[in-house]
Amino acid sequence: MTCSSVQVQPYLLEALEEKFTLHKLDTTTEPDKAARFLRSHRDSIRAVVGTAFVGADAELIDQLPNLEIVSSYSVGVDKIDLAKCKEKGIRVTNCPDVSTDDVADLALGLMLAVSRRLCPIDRYVRSGLWSKLGDYELTTKFSGKTVGIIGPGNIGMAIAKRAEAFGCPISYFSRSKKPACINYNYCPTVVDLAANCDILVVACALTPDTRHIINRDVIDALGPEGVLINIGRGPHVDEAELVSALLEGRLGGAGLDVFQDEPNVPEELFKLDNVVLMPHVGSATVEARKAMADLVVGNLEAHFLNKPLLTPVV
Repeated sequence: MTCSSVQVQPYLLEALEEKFTLHKLDTTTEPDKAARFLRSHRDSIRAVVGTAFVGADAELIDQLPNLEIVSSYSVGVDKIDLAKCKEKGIRVTNCPDVSTDDVADLALGLMLAVSRRLCPIDRYVRSGLWSKLGDYELTTKFSGKTVGIIGPGNIGMAIAKRAEAFGCPISYFSRSKKPACINYNYCPTVVDLAANCDILVVACALTPDTRHIINRDVIDALGPEGVLINIGRGPHVDEAELVSALLEGRLGGAGLDVFQDEPNVPEELFKLDNVVLMPHVGSATVEARKAMADLVVGNLEAHFLNKPLLTPVV
Protein backbone atom coordinates (compact mmCIF):
# COMPACT_ATOMS: atom_id res chain seq x y z
CA MET A 1 0.00 0.00 0.00
CA THR A 2 1.46 3.33 -1.04
CA CYS A 3 0.29 6.79 -0.11
CA SER A 4 1.26 10.21 -1.43
CA SER A 5 1.02 12.99 1.15
CA VAL A 6 0.93 16.80 0.90
CA GLN A 7 1.25 19.41 3.67
CA VAL A 8 -0.04 17.39 6.61
CA GLN A 9 0.66 17.42 10.34
CA PRO A 10 3.34 15.31 12.09
CA TYR A 11 0.79 13.08 13.86
CA LEU A 12 -0.77 12.11 10.54
CA LEU A 13 2.59 11.64 8.85
CA GLU A 14 3.69 9.30 11.63
CA ALA A 15 0.49 7.28 11.38
CA LEU A 16 0.80 7.03 7.60
CA GLU A 17 4.46 6.01 7.76
CA GLU A 18 3.62 3.33 10.31
CA LYS A 19 0.92 1.71 8.18
CA PHE A 20 1.81 2.52 4.57
CA THR A 21 4.71 3.22 2.24
CA LEU A 22 4.70 7.00 2.27
CA HIS A 23 5.98 9.28 -0.48
CA LYS A 24 5.94 12.98 0.40
CA LEU A 25 5.23 15.38 -2.44
CA ASP A 26 6.14 18.96 -1.55
CA THR A 27 3.87 21.02 -3.78
CA THR A 28 5.77 24.22 -2.95
CA THR A 29 8.84 23.04 -4.88
CA GLU A 30 9.59 23.94 -8.48
CA PRO A 31 7.40 22.23 -11.11
CA ASP A 32 10.30 20.20 -12.53
CA LYS A 33 11.01 18.59 -9.16
CA ALA A 34 7.34 17.72 -8.64
CA ALA A 35 7.17 16.26 -12.17
CA ARG A 36 10.24 14.10 -11.51
CA PHE A 37 8.69 12.92 -8.26
CA LEU A 38 5.50 11.86 -10.03
CA ARG A 39 7.39 10.10 -12.82
CA SER A 40 9.40 8.15 -10.24
CA HIS A 41 6.41 7.01 -8.19
CA ARG A 42 3.46 7.11 -10.59
CA ASP A 43 3.02 3.35 -10.87
CA SER A 44 3.26 2.61 -7.14
CA ILE A 45 0.92 5.30 -5.82
CA ARG A 46 -2.50 3.88 -4.98
CA ALA A 47 -3.68 6.59 -2.58
CA VAL A 48 -3.37 10.35 -2.24
CA VAL A 49 -3.81 12.28 0.99
CA GLY A 50 -4.83 15.86 0.31
CA THR A 51 -5.56 18.92 2.42
CA ALA A 52 -7.72 22.04 2.25
CA PHE A 53 -4.96 23.58 0.12
CA VAL A 54 -3.86 20.77 -2.19
CA GLY A 55 -5.93 17.83 -3.36
CA ALA A 56 -6.12 15.87 -6.59
CA ASP A 57 -6.96 17.72 -9.78
CA ALA A 58 -7.52 16.11 -13.17
CA GLU A 59 -3.88 16.55 -14.16
CA LEU A 60 -2.60 14.72 -11.08
CA ILE A 61 -5.19 11.97 -11.39
CA ASP A 62 -4.19 11.35 -15.03
CA GLN A 63 -0.56 10.96 -13.96
CA LEU A 64 -1.36 8.20 -11.45
CA PRO A 65 -2.66 5.18 -13.37
CA ASN A 66 -3.07 3.00 -10.26
CA LEU A 67 -4.74 5.57 -8.03
CA GLU A 68 -7.61 4.01 -6.05
CA ILE A 69 -8.52 6.51 -3.34
CA VAL A 70 -8.13 10.17 -2.38
CA SER A 71 -8.45 10.67 1.37
CA SER A 72 -8.84 14.37 2.19
CA TYR A 73 -7.45 15.77 5.43
CA SER A 74 -10.20 18.40 5.27
CA VAL A 75 -13.96 18.82 5.33
CA GLY A 76 -14.05 20.51 1.95
CA VAL A 77 -13.31 18.58 -1.22
CA ASP A 78 -13.12 21.53 -3.61
CA LYS A 79 -9.45 20.72 -4.35
CA ILE A 80 -10.44 17.29 -5.70
CA ASP A 81 -11.84 16.74 -9.18
CA LEU A 82 -14.84 14.68 -8.08
CA ALA A 83 -16.13 14.18 -11.62
CA LYS A 84 -12.80 12.76 -12.72
CA CYS A 85 -12.71 10.47 -9.69
CA LYS A 86 -16.21 9.17 -10.47
CA GLU A 87 -15.24 8.61 -14.08
CA LYS A 88 -12.21 6.54 -13.10
CA GLY A 89 -13.81 4.74 -10.17
CA ILE A 90 -11.53 6.42 -7.63
CA ARG A 91 -12.95 6.62 -4.11
CA VAL A 92 -12.93 9.92 -2.21
CA THR A 93 -13.27 10.52 1.53
CA ASN A 94 -13.16 13.61 3.73
CA CYS A 95 -13.27 14.62 7.40
CA PRO A 96 -16.76 15.91 8.18
CA ASP A 97 -18.13 16.83 11.61
CA VAL A 98 -14.93 16.44 13.65
CA SER A 99 -13.98 20.12 13.23
CA THR A 100 -17.51 21.56 13.35
CA ASP A 101 -17.22 22.97 16.87
CA ASP A 102 -13.78 24.41 16.26
CA VAL A 103 -14.80 26.24 13.08
CA ALA A 104 -18.00 27.49 14.71
CA ASP A 105 -16.02 28.71 17.73
CA LEU A 106 -13.69 30.64 15.45
CA ALA A 107 -16.64 32.19 13.60
CA LEU A 108 -18.02 33.50 16.90
CA GLY A 109 -14.58 34.71 17.87
CA LEU A 110 -14.30 36.65 14.64
CA MET A 111 -17.73 38.22 15.16
CA LEU A 112 -16.72 39.39 18.64
CA ALA A 113 -13.26 40.48 17.55
CA VAL A 114 -14.56 42.63 14.69
CA SER A 115 -17.49 44.11 16.61
CA ARG A 116 -15.49 44.96 19.74
CA ARG A 117 -12.22 45.71 17.86
CA LEU A 118 -10.35 43.28 20.10
CA CYS A 119 -7.17 43.17 18.00
CA PRO A 120 -6.54 46.94 17.70
CA ILE A 121 -7.53 47.42 21.35
CA ASP A 122 -4.96 44.82 22.37
CA ARG A 123 -2.32 46.68 20.33
CA TYR A 124 -3.45 49.96 21.91
CA VAL A 125 -2.71 48.64 25.39
CA ARG A 126 0.54 46.87 24.46
CA SER A 127 1.92 50.00 22.78
CA GLY A 128 1.40 52.09 25.91
CA LEU A 129 -1.19 54.36 24.27
CA TRP A 130 -3.79 53.75 27.01
CA SER A 131 -1.68 55.56 29.58
CA LYS A 132 -0.74 58.29 27.10
CA LEU A 133 -4.02 58.95 25.27
CA GLY A 134 -6.67 57.57 27.59
CA ASP A 135 -9.58 55.31 26.78
CA TYR A 136 -9.99 53.68 23.37
CA GLU A 137 -12.86 54.84 21.16
CA LEU A 138 -16.25 53.19 21.60
CA THR A 139 -16.95 49.97 19.71
CA THR A 140 -20.14 48.14 18.69
CA LYS A 141 -21.93 45.46 20.69
CA PHE A 142 -22.36 41.97 19.29
CA SER A 143 -25.23 40.63 21.41
CA GLY A 144 -28.62 41.02 19.76
CA LYS A 145 -27.30 41.63 16.26
CA THR A 146 -29.02 39.73 13.45
CA VAL A 147 -26.74 37.02 12.08
CA GLY A 148 -27.24 35.78 8.53
CA ILE A 149 -25.81 32.42 7.55
CA ILE A 150 -25.11 31.23 4.03
CA GLY A 151 -25.18 27.45 4.24
CA PRO A 152 -27.05 26.06 7.26
CA GLY A 153 -25.20 22.73 7.27
CA ASN A 154 -23.44 21.25 10.29
CA ILE A 155 -21.07 24.17 10.70
CA GLY A 156 -23.69 26.78 9.84
CA MET A 157 -26.10 25.35 12.40
CA ALA A 158 -23.38 25.19 15.05
CA ILE A 159 -22.67 28.87 14.42
CA ALA A 160 -26.38 29.69 14.63
CA LYS A 161 -26.75 27.94 18.00
CA ARG A 162 -23.79 29.81 19.42
CA ALA A 163 -25.09 33.15 18.13
CA GLU A 164 -28.51 32.41 19.61
CA ALA A 165 -26.87 32.23 23.03
CA PHE A 166 -25.93 35.90 22.53
CA GLY A 167 -29.54 36.81 21.78
CA CYS A 168 -28.94 37.11 18.06
CA PRO A 169 -31.88 36.54 15.67
CA ILE A 170 -30.86 34.14 12.90
CA SER A 171 -31.59 34.36 9.19
CA TYR A 172 -30.27 32.04 6.51
CA PHE A 173 -30.00 31.36 2.81
CA SER A 174 -29.90 28.00 1.07
CA ARG A 175 -31.35 26.64 -2.14
CA SER A 176 -34.52 25.72 -0.26
CA LYS A 177 -36.00 26.03 3.22
CA LYS A 178 -34.51 23.65 5.79
CA PRO A 179 -36.80 21.79 8.23
CA ALA A 180 -34.13 22.08 10.92
CA CYS A 181 -34.25 25.88 10.58
CA ILE A 182 -37.94 26.30 11.41
CA ASN A 183 -37.13 28.93 14.06
CA TYR A 184 -34.93 30.92 11.70
CA ASN A 185 -35.88 33.42 9.01
CA TYR A 186 -35.42 32.11 5.48
CA CYS A 187 -34.25 34.51 2.77
CA PRO A 188 -34.71 33.46 -0.86
CA THR A 189 -31.55 35.22 -2.14
CA VAL A 190 -28.18 36.14 -0.71
CA VAL A 191 -28.88 39.82 -1.40
CA ASP A 192 -32.07 39.58 0.65
CA LEU A 193 -30.14 37.90 3.45
CA ALA A 194 -27.43 40.57 3.42
CA ALA A 195 -30.00 43.35 3.45
CA ASN A 196 -31.69 41.85 6.52
CA CYS A 197 -28.76 41.06 8.78
CA ASP A 198 -25.98 42.87 10.64
CA ILE A 199 -23.40 40.10 10.36
CA LEU A 200 -23.22 37.82 7.31
CA VAL A 201 -21.43 34.48 7.70
CA VAL A 202 -20.23 32.35 4.79
CA ALA A 203 -20.40 28.70 5.85
CA CYS A 204 -21.32 26.84 2.65
CA ALA A 205 -19.31 24.44 0.52
CA LEU A 206 -17.35 25.82 -2.41
CA THR A 207 -18.95 24.85 -5.72
CA PRO A 208 -19.18 26.56 -9.11
CA ASP A 209 -22.52 28.01 -7.94
CA THR A 210 -21.08 29.46 -4.72
CA ARG A 211 -17.89 30.90 -6.18
CA HIS A 212 -18.06 34.69 -5.63
CA ILE A 213 -21.42 34.26 -3.91
CA ILE A 214 -20.31 37.39 -2.05
CA ASN A 215 -20.19 39.99 -4.82
CA ARG A 216 -20.64 43.76 -5.00
CA ASP A 217 -24.43 43.55 -4.80
CA VAL A 218 -24.27 41.45 -1.63
CA ILE A 219 -21.64 43.68 -0.05
CA ASP A 220 -23.63 46.82 -0.82
CA ALA A 221 -26.77 45.21 0.63
CA LEU A 222 -24.86 44.42 3.83
CA GLY A 223 -23.81 48.05 3.95
CA PRO A 224 -21.48 50.38 5.88
CA GLU A 225 -22.58 49.03 9.27
CA GLY A 226 -22.49 45.38 8.23
CA VAL A 227 -19.82 42.78 8.95
CA LEU A 228 -18.77 39.87 6.73
CA ILE A 229 -17.36 36.68 8.28
CA ASN A 230 -15.84 34.06 5.98
CA ILE A 231 -14.89 30.68 7.44
CA GLY A 232 -15.78 28.81 4.23
CA ARG A 233 -13.34 29.16 1.33
CA GLY A 234 -11.60 32.21 -0.10
CA PRO A 235 -13.20 32.03 -3.57
CA HIS A 236 -16.63 32.41 -2.00
CA VAL A 237 -15.82 36.13 -1.90
CA ASP A 238 -14.97 38.46 -4.75
CA GLU A 239 -11.87 39.66 -2.96
CA ALA A 240 -11.28 42.74 -5.10
CA GLU A 241 -14.81 43.93 -4.37
CA LEU A 242 -14.39 43.21 -0.67
CA VAL A 243 -11.15 45.18 -0.45
CA SER A 244 -12.57 48.19 -2.28
CA ALA A 245 -15.74 48.16 -0.12
CA LEU A 246 -13.69 48.14 3.07
CA LEU A 247 -11.35 50.88 1.86
CA GLU A 248 -14.27 53.04 0.72
CA GLY A 249 -16.29 52.49 3.89
CA ARG A 250 -19.13 50.71 2.06
CA LEU A 251 -18.70 47.74 4.43
CA GLY A 252 -18.40 48.02 8.19
CA GLY A 253 -15.87 45.27 8.79
CA ALA A 254 -14.75 41.71 8.07
CA GLY A 255 -13.41 38.65 9.83
CA LEU A 256 -11.59 36.40 7.37
CA ASP A 257 -10.08 32.96 7.93
CA VAL A 258 -9.74 32.16 4.23
CA PHE A 259 -8.52 33.98 1.13
CA GLN A 260 -8.71 33.64 -2.62
CA ASP A 261 -4.99 32.95 -3.20
CA GLU A 262 -3.70 31.51 0.06
CA PRO A 263 -1.32 32.19 1.66
CA ASN A 264 -1.32 35.53 -0.14
CA VAL A 265 -3.51 38.18 1.53
CA PRO A 266 -4.30 41.59 0.03
CA GLU A 267 -1.90 44.01 1.72
CA GLU A 268 -4.55 46.75 1.71
CA LEU A 269 -6.25 44.87 4.56
CA PHE A 270 -3.24 44.90 6.88
CA LYS A 271 -3.77 48.41 8.25
CA LEU A 272 -7.55 48.25 8.66
CA ASP A 273 -8.65 48.09 12.30
CA ASN A 274 -12.10 46.85 11.30
CA VAL A 275 -10.69 43.67 9.75
CA VAL A 276 -9.46 40.55 11.55
CA LEU A 277 -7.28 38.18 9.53
CA MET A 278 -6.64 34.50 10.29
CA PRO A 279 -4.35 32.09 8.37
CA HIS A 280 -7.01 29.44 7.58
CA VAL A 281 -7.07 28.00 11.10
CA GLY A 282 -10.74 27.07 11.50
CA SER A 283 -9.93 23.43 12.24
CA ALA A 284 -6.47 24.10 13.64
CA THR A 285 -6.87 22.68 17.13
CA VAL A 286 -4.99 19.73 18.54
CA GLU A 287 -8.24 17.88 19.11
CA ALA A 288 -9.71 18.43 15.64
CA ARG A 289 -6.52 17.69 13.73
CA LYS A 290 -5.98 14.43 15.61
CA ALA A 291 -9.54 13.32 14.89
CA MET A 292 -9.12 14.29 11.24
CA ALA A 293 -5.88 12.33 10.99
CA ASP A 294 -7.54 9.28 12.51
CA LEU A 295 -10.31 9.53 9.90
CA VAL A 296 -7.82 9.78 7.03
CA VAL A 297 -5.95 6.69 8.20
CA GLY A 298 -9.17 4.84 9.03
CA ASN A 299 -10.56 5.45 5.56
CA LEU A 300 -7.35 4.25 3.92
CA GLU A 301 -7.28 1.11 6.05
CA ALA A 302 -10.94 0.40 5.31
CA HIS A 303 -10.35 0.77 1.58
CA PHE A 304 -7.33 -1.51 1.41
CA LEU A 305 -9.03 -4.11 3.63
CA ASN A 306 -12.13 -4.03 1.41
CA LYS A 307 -14.29 -2.70 4.24
CA PRO A 308 -16.90 0.10 4.01
CA LEU A 309 -15.37 3.57 3.99
CA LEU A 310 -15.93 5.63 7.15
CA THR A 311 -16.79 8.91 5.43
CA PRO A 312 -17.29 8.36 1.69
CA VAL A 313 -17.83 11.27 -0.68
CA VAL A 314 -17.45 9.30 -3.94
